[in-house]
Amino acid sequence: MSLYHFYMKAGVIMPSFDELWPTGPRFKQSENSFKLSTDSVLLADFVNMRRAGNCLDLGSGCGVLCILLAFKNLQSQILGIELQKDYADLSLENLRENALDGRVSVINADLRSHRSLFPAESFDLVVSNPPYFPLGSGYMAPSPHRAAARGEENCSLSELVSCAKWALRYGGSFALVHRPERLSEIFCAMSSSGIEPKRLRLVSYSAHKAPALALIEGKRGGKAGLKIEAPLIMTDEHGGESDEVQKIYRRGKYRPNTHNNQDSGRTGGWKI
Repeated sequence: MSLYHFYMKAGVIMPSFDELWPTGPRFKQSENSFKLSTDSVLLADFVNMRRAGNCLDLGSGCGVLCILLAFKNLQSQILGIELQKDYADLSLENLRENALDGRVSVINADLRSHRSLFPAESFDLVVSNPPYFPLGSGYMAPSPHRAAARGEENCSLSELVSCAKWALRYGGSFALVHRPERLSEIFCAMSSSGIEPKRLRLVSYSAHKAPALALIEGKRGGKAGLKIEAPLIMTDEHGGESDEVQKIYRRGKYRPNTHNNQDSGRTGGWKI
């Protein structure tokens, strides 16, 4: 039983957790530092989890991506690494709320020290929603927490990819979400580390807008050859959510049937 249903049955005032969809993942969010982002939700949808027994999330924040992946594959063991202690502590609350603290764990550590954190080639899949803005880009965050999460002051792109290379078994996959203007840097960093870019999907707000996000997957030791998938368009011609976005977020006609199924969804599979 999740903490949510425990509190409800006990008549206790609930903590402030937001539900992504009915009976789906629930997240506690910090008013000053953290908001659930579209980026992590789209990356979780993009990632191929079929053979991902052991997964690693680099810069796991408040555990959102770890939890979404755990909902998507009920057998996966997932480890998150998060530098900021406040975020790491909040992620532990989120894991307990979703009854996932048995197979998902988060450690408060610097991923640049990866050689001392876990053995080489320990993971089938590495994922990341990393800082987007390099040093000197002029990006100004509204808070220190956001600055560390969105600027590369604590981890550069090359350091991120180096960690992914260390973590991945041969043939394992590295998936991340980033900004399209940095694709050249990302592809070069991955290829020079022996991770061949294999899939790319661009995300646009509308069919008439330039892409705002890039979803990228590479394979360690993979052969050359990049598959460019159809773009993900966030809105329809009327400005509402596109059918695919509704499917990802389980809205509209994709809303789960929650009748007599209040508890099962908390650890149920995310079939998209």
